Formats: sequence, C-alpha cells, structure tokens
Amino acid sequence: MKTPAQRITPFLWFDGCAEEAAAHYVSIFPDSRIKSVTRYDAAGAGASGQPEGSVMTVAFQLDGQEFVAINGGPQFPHSCAVSFVVNCTTQAEVDHYWEKLSAGGDPSAQMCGWLADKFGVSWQIVPVQIPEILTGPDAAKAQRVMKAVLGMKKIDLAAVEQAANL
Repeated sequence: MKTPAQRITPFLWFDGCAEEAAAHYVSIFPDSRIKSVTRYDAAGAGASGQPEGSVMTVAFQLDGQEFVAINGGPQFPHSCAVSFVVNCTTQAEVDHYWEKLSAGGDPSAQMCGWLADKFGVSWQIVPVQIPEILTGPDAAKAQRVMKAVLGMKKIDLAAVEQAANL
C-alpha cells in the first residue's frame, strides 16, 4: 500500500453541517474542491446516532491541502485551541480571507488576525511579513510590531509596516 502524498490530514468535527462548511471553505480558497461525500448507512447511523442517509464525511481540498469533515454530533464543539493559519502577502489577500471567513462568525473572537467563522472554526489571517519581523534580529522593531498587532482585529499591513519602520 502506498502512502498518500499528504501524510497528515486535518479532520474537522461538525454537528450536521460538514457539507455546508466544506462548500463554504471551497468557495473561498483557490485550488479547492469537494472530493467525495459519504453517507451514514444503517450500521453507522446506529453507532453514531446520526440519521441513516445523512452526510457522514466530506473529503475536500483547500488551496491544495486535504481536509475531511465529519458530522459527528454536538459532543465536540470547535475551540480556538486549534486554528488554521492563512498566510497572506498583500492587504488585498488579508481583506479577502478576513471578509469571507469572518462573515457570520463570532465578532468577540476576533483579535490579532484571529477569527472564529460561522461554524466555530478558528482561523488566523496573517501577513507573512509579521513572523519575518518577529523572528528577525531587530528586537525593538519586533516589539513595536507586536504592540501594533495586539491592538488590531483584522491585520492592517500598512500599520504593521509603519510600526516596523519607526
């Protein structure tokens, strides 16, 4: 048996909306698609408590990255303990992903580029410039940038660059 091209696949638990969530995410990212949908048969429905014939799993790709979503029930809600980082190079990318992923989400869960979407999944919309500055040799610059970022919800790249160049 051959090892898949992607050894580790994120597996997301939902309460009845796995197919809706996967379709939503696929609509946001390039190079994305629903790969397959499986449904609960009688045995799976009996074991899980989910209705027979309802969506069990959805395999999908986001920007070439494999994911699987399962409708497992309400037992395990999402939390910000796990999030997905979306690396951006421009403010236009930041704006696009922030707008699409935060729509209908929890506004109180937004800080420092971090958001919770309408399904409760946490995302970090991060310009690649921030980790480059924070891990760079100029500690004063890193401190200024961190202070600026801590005051933001959606990251403002121009304000980050201004703080970096003070």
